[in-house]
Amino acid sequence: MANSYDLIVLGAGSGGVRCARMAASYGARVAVIESTYLGGTCVNVGCVPKKLFVYGSHFAEEFDNATGYGWQGGERTFHWPTLRDNKTREIERLNGVYRTLLDNAGVDIIWGHGEFVDAHRIKVSSSEGDDQQLYGEKILIATGGRPVVPEFPGSELAITSDDAFYLGEFPADVAVVGGGYIGVEFAGIFNGLGANTHLIYRGEMFLRGFDDGVRHFVRDELASKGIDLRFQCNVERIELDKGRRRLALTTGESLVVDQVMYATGRVPNVAKLNLAAAGVETTGKGAVAVDDDYQTNVPNIYALGDVIDRVQLTPVAIAEGMVIANNLFTDNPRRSLSYDNIATAVFCQPNIGTVGLTEAQANARFDAVDVYESSFRPMKYTLTESTERTLMKLIVDRGSDRVVGAHMAGPDAGEIIQGLAIAVNAGLTKAQFDATVGIHPTAAEEFVTMREARA
Repeated sequence: MANSYDLIVLGAGSGGVRCARMAASYGARVAVIESTYLGGTCVNVGCVPKKLFVYGSHFAEEFDNATGYGWQGGERTFHWPTLRDNKTREIERLNGVYRTLLDNAGVDIIWGHGEFVDAHRIKVSSSEGDDQQLYGEKILIATGGRPVVPEFPGSELAITSDDAFYLGEFPADVAVVGGGYIGVEFAGIFNGLGANTHLIYRGEMFLRGFDDGVRHFVRDELASKGIDLRFQCNVERIELDKGRRRLALTTGESLVVDQVMYATGRVPNVAKLNLAAAGVETTGKGAVAVDDDYQTNVPNIYALGDVIDRVQLTPVAIAEGMVIANNLFTDNPRRSLSYDNIATAVFCQPNIGTVGLTEAQANARFDAVDVYESSFRPMKYTLTESTERTLMKLIVDRGSDRVVGAHMAGPDAGEIIQGLAIAVNAGLTKAQFDATVGIHPTAAEEFVTMREARA
């Protein structure tokens, strides 16, 4: 049957593509259905372009710091279209890389919108009107998530992070609403590129779920860089004011900016899948409900990544895809994925890197906890006017001496924590950290030279 497959994947994001490629390598006949672009959120409107923008936004500080090392430059200006369009060209290159990976694996790419007809059949509608139906012995939902703006008066005047990557003009004044990692990262991007930046968050402190010490440290660093932080504040309405946006705030104040970016949440991308036709159940938050094998309540239908709303990280979706492909299409031992001690980074400025338990989580889990903490001015800045500092923390279970958490805020935090994630997952002890000879002079050596627990 020409339109029959062992596996149909709905969505060509990183997790879906990895699962498709691995399944094809195991001998399965696989099709991927995609309506927009290859690579999903991460490649197109997520971590990749965002990291490029972070790099770009940091050059202003680098230029300032260079004078302390004897470099003198002339007048400098920032040209937004150059960064925006160079980023887009890189994304287009990566789209081509994903296409090549799928083609080389023998996976059929079907362009169009896919929706369920029943548990095994998918209707694909293309922009050309060439509708077709495909049969899948197994079907994988990997459609990811999308940003949403809550409804309130004037909410249509706000943009999301998706839109921020393609702005026609760079705003002189911008308000970012939201206290998650996306909001904090974009506040740093806009500020670093020269916009007068306000970060508005309804709660007492942003970056909920991260270590409290890191959250407070980053708050102080962002404020010192000139970002206007407004906590316990929200937007009641947005109105146009001579082409600009006037925000009425819950504090009774008003704020006029050129652009408002909302980063207050993402929802699973399931609205147009017609899940009811296949009988697939969702959770109260609208995510596809799955068990430990990523199987839905319909035995032949699986789901992974942001659409199941577990850990919304690209490497996690990729790992989930590899587990599914192995378990469905090989005779290898069954695989599973542990969600403990998953390292992550926030590319705010300074960067955050973290793995394992926060101090509060460790105190709730263990009878006694030792915290090793160090804050210092990085060596790179000692010849400059920069006052930026770095924070490092190790969380240790006193009973076992095992390092159960490592946290950092500072330059290259993500790069440094990646290595420490191996140690934390391996269950290494503080004594083993102490026995490791550091690389000098580096910031990273601080993680193996902290000897005195915080009182």
